[in-house]
Parts: sequence; C-alpha cells; structure tokens
Amino acid sequence: METLDTGLWQQLVAWLHGMGIHLGSGVVNEVGSQVGSGVADVAAKLDMPSLLALAAALGWASGFRLYAVVFLVGGSGAMGWLPLPEGLQVLQHPGMLAASGFMLFMEFFADKVPGLDSLWDMLNSVIRIPAGAALAAGALGADGSTMALVGALLGGGLAATSQAAKTTTRAAINTSPEPFSNIGMSLLEDGMVVGAVWLATNHPVAFGILLVIAVVLMWIVTWMLFKFLRAVFRRMSALFSSAPKEA
Repeated sequence: METLDTGLWQQLVAWLHGMGIHLGSGVVNEVGSQVGSGVADVAAKLDMPSLLALAAALGWASGFRLYAVVFLVGGSGAMGWLPLPEGLQVLQHPGMLAASGFMLFMEFFADKVPGLDSLWDMLNSVIRIPAGAALAAGALGADGSTMALVGALLGGGLAATSQAAKTTTRAAINTSPEPFSNIGMSLLEDGMVVGAVWLATNHPVAFGILLVIAVVLMWIVTWMLFKFLRAVFRRMSALFSSAPKEA
C-alpha cells in the first residue's frame, strides 16, 4: 500500500510539472515519505476488530445506501485514505467508481421524492442484502472461507435489518402529503452511512457499541411501524368497502 500511495504522489508531482509548477526534489521526497508513512500507520490499524467493524458497517449501511457505500469505500481506497482488504480492492477500480458514482447520483435524488423513494426502495431491495453480505465477506475473507462465511452472514443480516427499517419507515412517512419529512429522512440516512464508515474505521469499539443499540432500536421501530401500516391498510380497506356504490 505504501508503494501504491508513493506512486500516486509521483503522478501528482508529474501533473503539477505539466501545469508549470515545479517542486524541488527534497520537497518531493520528504512529502512522499510522509504520505507513505501515514498510509502505513493506518494500515497497521486494520486488525481483526477493525476488520469486523468495517464488515459490519458495510453490511449495515448497504441496507440504506448501497451505492454510497461502494463509492465512498472505493474512493477512500483509491485516494489512499483507507487501506482496503484484498477482497475489497475491486471497489477502487475506475470502472467500479464510475458505475457506483452514477448510481449514487441517481439514488440521491430518487430517494428524496415521495412515492418514488418507495418504488426505488422496492427495485433495489433485491440487491442490497446480497451486496451487503458480499461486501462484508470481502472485508473478512482474506484469511479463509470460514471468515468469509462469517462476514456474509453478518453483513447480510445487518443489511436485512436496516433495509426493513428503511422500508417500513418510508412507507409510514409517505402517508403524509408534505415532502419535507422524506427529504429530511433521506439526508439523515446519507449522514448515517458516512458516519458509520468513518466511525468503524477510526473507532471500531465505539462503532460496535452504537451498532448494537441501533440494531435493537431498528427492530423495535420496524415492529411498531409494521403494526401501524397494517392498521392504516385495514382502515383504508374498510373505507373503500363501505363507500356508497353508484347505481
């Protein structure tokens, strides 16, 4: 990873030279060594608790914003901010970044329109859970198939939890005619994805504690909103069935 990041720094220096900005060799070597040292320090933090936290974050956040997760993690790896495990290095490929960036752009706006957000949710629900399982497996699967299976179960379960909470919450919000609650909830989900990835990679223990609390709250909210939605649907069915019929 250090060699890769030093190469990126050299490419940046070459680009600056092409723009007519010249840096002395001493500055180039000094900054390059500092960049490589910084990346090496970050890479040293990716022990098993950090990998577990990263796998859990990828699975949980995928239930909300799969494309944001792929683009954020892949972009961080390509910029040298986050040393990716071998199973996730495909995310920093330029083609993958272009595809995930395009889908992220589409989802960012589709998720903030009442009605369209639920349709988008339904269309993407078939991919979020298996993708969350695959991302978590990629984070843990470098040491063998057993850890890859553990990661898949962890990521898939967390993605299913967040997906269920998102779907029921949005369905309940869409019963209100005003659009601001949709926009506010969507922006909150955007922030939670960024915060989850950052916290998992910088403070894995704190992330683990907060994740347990968040999962329990999501189960409670999903159960309560599911009962609420069933009651709404029953009232609507009764209303339409009791409406006077034209002769």
